[in-house]
Amino acid sequence: MPFGLHDDELPVDVELVRRLTARQFPQWSGLPIEFAAAGTVNAMFRLGSDMVVRLPFVERGAEGIERERRWLPVLAPHLDVAVPTVLGAGEPDDEYPCPWSVLAWLPGRNPDPAALDSADAVARDLARFQRQLQQVDTAGAPPGYRGGRLAELDAAVIDSLTQIDDLVDAAALAVLWRSATAAPAWGRPPVWLHADLLTGNVLVDGSGLTGVLDFAAAGAGDPAADLMAAWSIVPAGSRGLFRSEVGADDQTWLRGQGWALAQAAIALPYYRTTSPQMARSSLHILRELAG
Repeated sequence: MPFGLHDDELPVDVELVRRLTARQFPQWSGLPIEFAAAGTVNAMFRLGSDMVVRLPFVERGAEGIERERRWLPVLAPHLDVAVPTVLGAGEPDDEYPCPWSVLAWLPGRNPDPAALDSADAVARDLARFQRQLQQVDTAGAPPGYRGGRLAELDAAVIDSLTQIDDLVDAAALAVLWRSATAAPAWGRPPVWLHADLLTGNVLVDGSGLTGVLDFAAAGAGDPAADLMAAWSIVPAGSRGLFRSEVGADDQTWLRGQGWALAQAAIALPYYRTTSPQMARSSLHILRELAG
């Protein structure tokens, strides 16, 4: 089952998951297994009716699996929304080189920002999730995948914008990027971040947010990085409510625009011909930012 996103993908498929499960978790070996979804570095396979196997299809995804195992039990008690529960910690073996996990299956669907039911409720729920996450003690926390200094991404963002000027208003986005990188840095201690709040990593139903997935990028940093949800998930009509609920000041909001822009601008040229989901998400964010 090649996913075709990267040159160094591992041969991950249903039969591999079946063999790994039989060897390491024989109590679940008789359960049906089917492909569920793929992100950019991990694939998910439904295991029975209430579990999912999550395993990297590139070796650099291994660190994120280990990060989730270490920190999800620490974060979960502080959060109202459901997050993954690790039921089994699969280990590398002679056939497969990475750690992998068996998680509890969470109900819900990924949101479509263009047709989001209960958008105000989702905005409030996302803000509450961020406020709660930021209150967790960061002792020993790793740096978030995002949440450092925006300026470190300057060359990558500017180069990426030149590759997608046929799709977006690259000139307007470059102006916004310059403003975001010039904004004062976060001047307080780092806080816990999810650091990857895209539509594929949250679950909703008709009443609001039901789950947050994929904590592989989570860690401590500038809370502005999680404001990317304002443009990746929250519709424009509920964006002001989200900002009010999360309590973002002008400079933090501007840095949040910068983090959203950086994520989408770098992702779009890389995935535009290989991942329709990531390409759509990135294009949506950039067009929302350009106004």
